[in-house]
Amino acid sequence: MNMETGLQSYLKGQMLMAMPSLKDPNFSQTVTCICEHTEAGALGVVINRIHPFISAKEVFNELKIDYSAEAESITIFAGGPVHMGELFILHGPPFDWDGCVNITPALALSNTRDILESIAHGEGRVNSFLISLGCAGWGQSQLESELSANAWLTGLVSNELIFHVPIESRWDRAMESIGIDPMKLTDAAGTA
Repeated sequence: MNMETGLQSYLKGQMLMAMPSLKDPNFSQTVTCICEHTEAGALGVVINRIHPFISAKEVFNELKIDYSAEAESITIFAGGPVHMGELFILHGPPFDWDGCVNITPALALSNTRDILESIAHGEGRVNSFLISLGCAGWGQSQLESELSANAWLTGLVSNELIFHVPIESRWDRAMESIGIDPMKLTDAAGTA
């Protein structure tokens, strides 16, 4: 299958919205930004779960990064159950950070010290960002299998949703963005 026209390339830059039937506590009612999807698997970041135990102040202290008073209250997200000791930063422009990987023309993923220092110092270079601890990951064909089992709905990723919609409203708003009323969803899967 041609990677540029196949399902694998299609899901990069998409959102996954968990169906109500998805009871896994890591993903129940989540919205996940798919950052990469290839034949080998997929990687994403959950955008609507606040990390229950970690603060930005603790992150910056652990990494020995000086930070402004405003930066210590930055929300840290629980990005998923994979690589739970690593930071992942979804962000808008600029995209000149070390190791920056573009997801869409307006959104990228980074996890290097240079962008963290800029955020911590409040330099204003990065105005739109989401810092997560951990990510979501799927092995080869795993995500496709979950989609076939009716675990997820997909839609285009939205910087507005990631950076400006209140966290507690993101799942509902993501569903609404693809024309779905969450109250009318069914758990039944169908085939065509």
